[in-house]
Amino acid sequence: MHPRPAPSLRSPVPLRSSQLLNYPKAEAPFTGRILYPSASPSGGGFTAKALWFPPFHIKLWGLQRLLRKGRIMIALSKKGSCSSQLCLALCAFGVALLRDVSQAVPMDDQDYYLQEISNRDHYYSFPYPGEEFFPFTEQPAEEGPVPAAETEEHPQFKPSRKELKAKKSNKKGKSILETPPDCPPLGLETLKITDFQLHASTAKRYGLGAHRGRLNIQAGVNENDFYDGAWCAGRNDPYQWIEVDARRLTKFTGVITQGRNSLWSSNWVTSYRVLVSNDSHAWTAVRNESGDVIFEGNSEKEIPVLNMLPEPLVARYIRINPRSWFQEGSICMRLEILGCPLPDPNNYYHRRNEMTTTDNLDFKHHNYKEMRQLMKTVNKMCPNITRIYNIGKSNQGLKLYAVEISDNPGEHEVGEPEFRYIAGAHGNEVLGRELILLLMQFMCQEYLAGNPRIVHLIEDTRIHLLPSVNPDGYDKAYKAGSELGGWSLGRWTQDGIDINNNFPDLNSLLWESEDQKKSKRKVPNHHIPIPDWYLSENATVAVETRAIIAWMEKIPFVLGGNLQGGELVVAYPYDMVRSMWKTQDYTPTPDDHVFRWLAYSYASTHRLMTDARRRACHTEDFQKEDGTVNGASWHTVAGSINDFSYLHTNCFELSIYVGCDKYPHESELPEEWENNRESLIVFMEQVHRGIKGIVKDAHGKGIPNAVISVEGVNHDIRTGADGDYWRLLNPGEYMVAVKAEGYTTATKTCEVGYDMGATQCDFTISKTNLARIKEIMKKFGKQPVSLSIRRLRQRARQWRQQR
Repeated sequence: MHPRPAPSLRSPVPLRSSQLLNYPKAEAPFTGRILYPSASPSGGGFTAKALWFPPFHIKLWGLQRLLRKGRIMIALSKKGSCSSQLCLALCAFGVALLRDVSQAVPMDDQDYYLQEISNRDHYYSFPYPGEEFFPFTEQPAEEGPVPAAETEEHPQFKPSRKELKAKKSNKKGKSILETPPDCPPLGLETLKITDFQLHASTAKRYGLGAHRGRLNIQAGVNENDFYDGAWCAGRNDPYQWIEVDARRLTKFTGVITQGRNSLWSSNWVTSYRVLVSNDSHAWTAVRNESGDVIFEGNSEKEIPVLNMLPEPLVARYIRINPRSWFQEGSICMRLEILGCPLPDPNNYYHRRNEMTTTDNLDFKHHNYKEMRQLMKTVNKMCPNITRIYNIGKSNQGLKLYAVEISDNPGEHEVGEPEFRYIAGAHGNEVLGRELILLLMQFMCQEYLAGNPRIVHLIEDTRIHLLPSVNPDGYDKAYKAGSELGGWSLGRWTQDGIDINNNFPDLNSLLWESEDQKKSKRKVPNHHIPIPDWYLSENATVAVETRAIIAWMEKIPFVLGGNLQGGELVVAYPYDMVRSMWKTQDYTPTPDDHVFRWLAYSYASTHRLMTDARRRACHTEDFQKEDGTVNGASWHTVAGSINDFSYLHTNCFELSIYVGCDKYPHESELPEEWENNRESLIVFMEQVHRGIKGIVKDAHGKGIPNAVISVEGVNHDIRTGADGDYWRLLNPGEYMVAVKAEGYTTATKTCEVGYDMGATQCDFTISKTNLARIKEIMKKFGKQPVSLSIRRLRQRARQWRQQR
C-alpha cells in the first residue's frame, strides 16, 4: 500500500481531549524542529523545518502518522527548561519508526481508499456528551471565544449577528454571475471527482451520502432508495460538513450550491462556511475583515447559487460547513467546486489520467452568432464538399441552420444514402451542439488532409448536421453560463414546448389498428400519415417541430441520431409503452435487432459508455445492456422523434445521450470530443449496412413510392423519387419483396454480409395487364368503360326496340 502524502507541518493540528497526552501543564510552549533526510545526491545530512507545538498538547495519533511517514529526528526544547523524560520518549519514538519520505509515491485509487479508512477520523462519529469538541480549528493567534450558537443546543441553528454582518457584506450580486470564474469546476457533476473523494460528517442514509452531493444530480422515482437527490446530514446542527479531496494542491476560487432534488420534500442550505486544509485535519476558514465569511446559500432547491471566495486559496481539501438551512427542512445540498489544479509534473497518477487531444479544433462554447460564423469558416475551407442551408425559423425568428457534407452538395445522388445528426432539441443540453460543430470542423480538416476513411465516407454519403434545433432555449442557458443554468433552464422552446416529445403520436394509431383486426380503418405498418388534428393551426406544435417534420419528409434520410445530454446511454425505439397501465416496459419495434446493433455500435466505441468501472450519472445503471436501453423500458414518452421517424419515414432514429453534464465547462470539451469522436464516425458508417438498390420498370425508369417488404419483419419502407432505396438489416439471408401500384410483385433473396457496405439488390418489375390497358386508353384520349354500365346501356337499347 502506497503511503499517503505527509500532512502540512506549518498548520496547527485540531485537537480533541480524547487525543491528548496528559502531561503536566506548563506556562511556556515547546518549540521543535523536524529534521528530514536531505534529498541531495551525496546523501547524508538533514534538512530542518520549524514546528510549533501547543503547551504540552501533542496529538498522539498525529505524531504516530508523522513518524510512520518518514525517517525523522525530533529535538524538542522548552524555553527555559525541558522534561528529560519527555525528550527521551520522543526521541525513542523517532528512532524506532525510521522510514524514508524523501520522495512522494503515487497512490492507486483502491489503496488510497483503504488509507482513507485507516488514517482518517471516522466520518460518522460524534463527540460524546460533555466532551470538548472543536469542529474547525483556526490558527492559534486567531483563536477567540466560541460563539454561543456552538456551545448551546438549539433545534434550529441561527447565525449570530457577527455572522449575519459578514453574510451581508458577501451577498451575491449581479457582478458575480456576469463575470465568469477564472478556474473551471473540479468535476463533481462530470464525475471526474470520484465517490472516494467525497466525504461528510454524517448522512441520513446511504442514498443521501456524500457521493450524492453532486451539482444537478437527479433523484430516482422512488426516492427512498440508493439513488437520492443530494447529500443530507444525519442531524441538523452547525457541526455538519461535506468535504472534497482534490488529491493535489488546488487553487480554490468558488463554490456552487443547490438544494435537494426531490418531488416530495424541500431541503436546502441558506448559509455556510468554507474551510480548506492540506491534510484533512487542520482546517482554516475563509475569512475577511469581519471574521469568518458566511456565504449566502440557496433560497430554493433547484437554482444554483455561485459564491466566489474573497481571494483564491491553495490547498488540497475543501470543506463546506452549513450554518443555517430552510426552517421546515434539513441540511441537504448539492455542490460543485471551482478550482485550478496546480501543476505537478512529478505525480504520475494525475499525468496518467489527463486527457489531451491532437485535433486542432475550436474548443469553446459558441453562441448563435459564433455558430453561424464557424459554419461559414468551415464552408470557406471546404467549399467543394459543404453547403449551409436552413430548414426554417425558431419562435423568435432565428434560422435553424444546417451544414451538408457531401462530394456533390445540394443534390441527392441516386444510390447514395442520406444521414443526419441533430442536437439542441433541449436548448440547455449544449454538449451535443458543440460535438456537431467539432465534427464538421474535423471532417473538413481530415478531408483536406486526405484521410481515406473520411474521404470514403463523404464520397459515399450525404451527411446533414443540424447543431441547434432550439436556439431560443440555448440562448437562455448560454446567458446563465455553464453550471449556473440548473437542470432545466432553456430546455423548452420560447413557448414552453419540449421539442423532443412534440411529434405526432403514431404508435397509438398503429397499435389500435392491430388490436382491432375487424376495424374498417386500416393503418399501414410504415409511412403512417399525420392526423388531421395535428396539422391544424390550433394544435400545440412548436414551429421548430413543424420545420423538422418538413425537413424529414423532403429528404430521404436512412439513419439519424439526435444528441442529448444528462446521461451516458444510447436509447432506441420504441419510446412509448404499448400498455396504457405501465410506465416502463420493454417495447420493441419489428426491427429491434437492427436498433440494438445500431445503439451498440455507438456505445461500444465510446470511451466510457461500456466501462463497467464508471458510476451511474444519476439513478440508472445501463451496464447490463452495454450502455444501451430501449426507450420505453427507461421511461415512456408519447410523440418522440424516434418513434415518429420510424413510423412516418424510412429513417431509423436513435437518441444518443453523450454526457452526464448537460452543459460542461469549456475546459471539458477536448476530453468530451475524445470520448465521442470515434463513436460519431462509426455510427455514420452504419448507414451502409443492409441492402440497397433501385426499383425500375421495363424501360429502366425508377419507380417512386414502391413498397419494400422483408419477410419476417412487419415494417416496410418505400423507394425515393428516383426509385432508389436503402434497407438497414443485420447480416443474414432475407426474402425481399417489392410491390407498387400498377406493377407486378417481384421477390428476390438478398444476402447481407459482415463486411461494411450494403448489398446491392435491384428490382425490375413490369406493369399489370389492367395498368397497361389504362395506359393505352389514356394515351389515345379514351377512358376505359365499366362493364356494368355497358350492360345497362345494352339492356336499355333492347327494351326500346321491343317497344
